[in-house]
Parts: sequence; C-alpha cells; structure tokens
Amino acid sequence: MIMADTHSNNNTQVPVLFSFSVYSRPSSVPVGSGYEVLIQKFLSIYGRQIDVHRKLVLQYFSEEWGQYIDLPKGFVVSERCRLRLVPLQMDITTLGNLSPASTVFFCCDMQERFRPAIKYFGDIISVGQRLLQGARILGVPMVVSEQYPKGLGSSVQELDLTGAKLVFPKTKFSMVLPEVEAVLAETPGVRSVVLFGVETHVCIQQTALDLIGRGFEVHIVADATSSRSMMDRMFALERLARTGTIITTSEAVLLQLVADKEHPKFKEIQNIIKASAPESGLLSKI
Repeated sequence: MIMADTHSNNNTQVPVLFSFSVYSRPSSVPVGSGYEVLIQKFLSIYGRQIDVHRKLVLQYFSEEWGQYIDLPKGFVVSERCRLRLVPLQMDITTLGNLSPASTVFFCCDMQERFRPAIKYFGDIISVGQRLLQGARILGVPMVVSEQYPKGLGSSVQELDLTGAKLVFPKTKFSMVLPEVEAVLAETPGVRSVVLFGVETHVCIQQTALDLIGRGFEVHIVADATSSRSMMDRMFALERLARTGTIITTSEAVLLQLVADKEHPKFKEIQNIIKASAPESGLLSKI
C-alpha cells in the first residue's frame, strides 16, 4: 500500500508521476513524503501554471479501485505511485483587481514599420507611452517584444523603454516564449498581465490566449491596441472578452494600480492622465 501513518527518515527516493491539467511529469520524492512535501513538489514542477489562490485537491491512483481517489489523512509515499493535483472550479467570475506587486506590463510589437499600416497608430503610441511611464513610476515590471526586427525595425522612438525587464525579438506571434516565461517565473507573486500593442487580432490575441492558458489574468488595454482594420480590431476584442480577458482602458489601469488618492505616487499618475487619452477610433463607426 502507499499509505502509512508514520514518516520515515530514509532518504531513499521513490519514483512518482506528477499529473496536473493535461500534463504528466515523472520525478521522485523521499520515502515518507506527505501532503506538504508533495504540494511543494507540484509547485516546483508546474510553477505558475498552478493558481495557488484556488482550492486544490491532491489525489493518488488506487490500484484497488482502478481510478484516482482523494488523498486520505496520514498519507505518505512508500512506493512508486501516480499523483494528480485537481483545481476545483470557482463559481465566481474574476474580479480583475490590479496591484503593482502582482502585475506585469506586456508591450507587443510597437515597431516603426507598422506606423503607416495600423489604424490610429499615433494614438496607440501615445497611450502606450502613458502606460510605460506609469509602470516605471509604480515599479511594475515591463516586458517588450519586437516582431522580426531585422525586417520590421525596432520599437518606435516615441516609446521610452528605460527600465524594461526584457526587450526581445520574436518571430512567433505570441509573446509567450521561454525567455518571457522565465521572467514571469522569476517575478514573485505575479497574477495579472496588462497587455497592449499590435496587432489586436494576431499577436495580442494569441498572447492573451497563451497567458490565460497558463493561469494568468489578462487585461487588454483597448485604447492602446489596434490592427490594420477596425473590423479585425473590434471582433478580436469581442472574442477575447468572451474568453475571460478583461478589456479595459489606460486610465482605468493606472488608477486601479494606485487605488487611493493618498497613494504616494498618485500625483505623478494624475499628471499622466490629466489630459484624456485619445479614443483611437473606439467610439467611431467601423
């Protein structure tokens, strides 16, 4: 049997298959490992894919019953076994709260060659600069991508990328590449990604879906993202809203991050938003 009521001091490692969501990864733990050790092992293997704010159930595969059953009280590992971690479904929708300590800004492909092609690109740059300035003031990490910069050029000069945690080239449409996942893993407590740039229906959409699939809450800044056509832009925002992505505005994001007039950085943020952001066609007919 895999159960025991006493812990062993033996340092012998036992093979265990750790399963979470659609993934299964073999590893090992010391003989006598109990619930806390096993949870920590799951977190070390799957990292931010596991939402620790949700209720989780740990189960092991019972040969007697031929299926996974909940881990009984006093369970410790004594022999080779299969374990899985199951997140329970939440009944409430995501509230969308933002705080500087748990947020990262993603600026996607705001490059020179896109200038003549993207609708309202000048407005998008202006709002993007507001967001980057706000991120620096509030100490929010910034990740910046450039799509095939050899052919499409670097980020536009109007954007001040000073202090960005990562500026990287890519050919994949999604920003979620190994180097970006490494930044997320190295940034403790991150739950929310504020995403903006171009194009809404391509790189923004694919980045958002990849992030949601990894358990992050995604806020897309509607007045800081656009496409070559308003049709693609608006239908992408509509589709993303249905996936649970939060569609928001630059001013809403910045004020949500300060949260209080008494915040020590409130006046600096207030100066950024004193003049209203351009509406970048969002209130116009397609």
